[in-house]
Amino acid sequence: MTSSRARVEAALAQHDTPVEIVEFPASTRTAVEAAAVIGCEVSQIVKSLVFVTRQTDRAVLVLASGGNQVDEKKLRTLLDEKVSKASAEFVRERTGFAIGGVAPVGHQQIDVVFADEDLLVLGDLWAAAGSPNAVFRLSATELESITQATIADVKRA
Repeated sequence: MTSSRARVEAALAQHDTPVEIVEFPASTRTAVEAAAVIGCEVSQIVKSLVFVTRQTDRAVLVLASGGNQVDEKKLRTLLDEKVSKASAEFVRERTGFAIGGVAPVGHQQIDVVFADEDLLVLGDLWAAAGSPNAVFRLSATELESITQATIADVKRA
């Protein structure tokens, strides 16, 4: 069985994205924890949040800036369908990752990907690399390219 980190490394290699995965002794499970350990702003943390559409059971990945909360009403408008936060079981089943280590790449099955437009104005970004203490650095352009995300206003006002 392939490790979560190995799946992230393989996904990044497919996109010729030269990144180094960094593992820390402290948790990077939340955006606040990650920013403190890395030494960056909370906004530079890419939160990989999974939602599920209620009628069609699609897995929706939202890549959000660390300081932002996702507005489910905006997602509903974008998808023309009601959504809710996915359960830990659904997240594990569809992404192959546990909550707190969901990477923006290397998923088993994600149907739709949105990226928070606020990420585009930031310099370096940091994203989970498959475990609660592993991260990698990339640019907003790289994030958009490797995830094929639709850039959208998804944050709660």
